[in-house]
Order: sequence, then structure tokens, then C-alpha cells
Amino acid sequence: MKKIALVCALCAFSGFAGAFAQTRGSVDISFSYARQQGPGSNQFAVWVEDAEGRYIKTLYATRFTARGGWERRPESIRQWVKKSALSSLSASEVDAFTSATPREGAQRFRWDGTDSRGKAVPAGNYVIYIEGSLRGESRVVYSALLRLGEASGDVEVKAQYHGSAGSERGMLTDVKVKAST
Repeated sequence: MKKIALVCALCAFSGFAGAFAQTRGSVDISFSYARQQGPGSNQFAVWVEDAEGRYIKTLYATRFTARGGWERRPESIRQWVKKSALSSLSASEVDAFTSATPREGAQRFRWDGTDSRGKAVPAGNYVIYIEGSLRGESRVVYSALLRLGEASGDVEVKAQYHGSAGSERGMLTDVKVKAST
């Protein structure tokens, strides 16, 4: 009888533990970047939030904005600046995800299913965001809702443009997001 109770307890615990299991899924993000002429452009960030809008991790942000440019130019990738709580991050935390604005062409980033502290997140719904400052206050925000750790394949990407950018809309194009389990 004790063996049966022990087996039942172990099964129940493993089911309970499975509900909180950490995921090993990953997400590949790619897009084309075309440098724009003029002030107030060429800044972008790629980050992850959970489905409830809580910040998880920044994968990349252009150095100008991340290292203080957001104070001189508050409209620069402002959604990311707010969500990441950039003003409260240390220089070493910022250095972990920044670099100079890249060369034109294909950009690739991978989210390994971890948060900003390097801990695996639970399987579930997450949103990949890509925000770009097109010119002045004009910007684009791409979003892709995905189910990490439970589904593989291409994820639908939606674009939302803010402001009156015209030709600058070509700064970030051909955005693709693919989830893997």
C-alpha cells in the first residue's frame, strides 16, 4: 500500500512540476535594415515581453539610444525605452545587448527562451517586438505573438506605423519570426 501511495505521490508531483517546467524553445527573428538619411532615424530595438505585457529581455538595441541618446532624443525607440526601464539599468547591463547601428542588409537575432537574468522562462505566450525610429517622431513597431515551447513554425508579424514617415518605411522590412521547440 505504501508503494502505491508513493508512486501516486511521485506522479502527482511530476505533473505539478511539469506545469512549471522551464522551456528550451527558441525564436529566430530576421529582417532587412536599410540606412536612412537625415536626423532622427536608424535607431531600433528588438525585445521580448510576455503576453501580459511584462518585459522579459532585450535582444538588441542601437548604442546611441541605449547609452543615453533617449535623453537627448526622447522619441527614439520610446516604447522600448519605457518597457525595458532603460533609465534604471547599469552600464554593464546595457552593454550586454547594444552595439553600433549595423550595416545595411539582413539582421538576425535569436531568443533562447531566457529572461534578462539568463533564466529559462516557462512555456507559454510571448510577444517579440521590433521598434524602429524612422524619422523624427515617425516610427514602426512590429509585433509577433507566439507560443514558446509548444509550437514550431513561422509566426504572423504585424506592423503598426506611427507618425507621417513616407519613404523611411523602408528602414525595417521583410520581418520574419520563427519559433522552434
